[in-house]
Amino acid sequence: QVQLVESGGGLLQPWGSLRLSCVASGMTRRIDVMDWYRQAPGKERELVSRSNSDFTINYADSVRGRFTIFRDVAKNTVYLQMNRLNPDDTAVYYCHAVSRYGTVERTYENDYWGQGTQVTVSS
Repeated sequence: QVQLVESGGGLLQPWGSLRLSCVASGMTRRIDVMDWYRQAPGKERELVSRSNSDFTINYADSVRGRFTIFRDVAKNTVYLQMNRLNPDDTAVYYCHAVSRYGTVERTYENDYWGQGTQVTVSS
């Protein structure tokens, strides 16, 4: 059974730094995409950062320049280094992974979610 397990969340003051980790286990196929989403109270879940299979990386405008995503492909692990945190970054952060299979003509996807880790930024 595939599991994504996040760690590293916590409570910290503005301008602090935090590193989130996510380890995927039970995978039987290659992971093509690993990314981080977050959901703040009363808001929709949003994409924070994505690491694609072609090694391109995407960031939400609100975190670009402050957050860095990086992966250890061999360990099926993705990290999110978060710097200069502010209260607007307070949310539950979710790890997400996508595995694609099939042919060029017809591609299928399996996607997986972690249980989430709380990040709270407050003075």
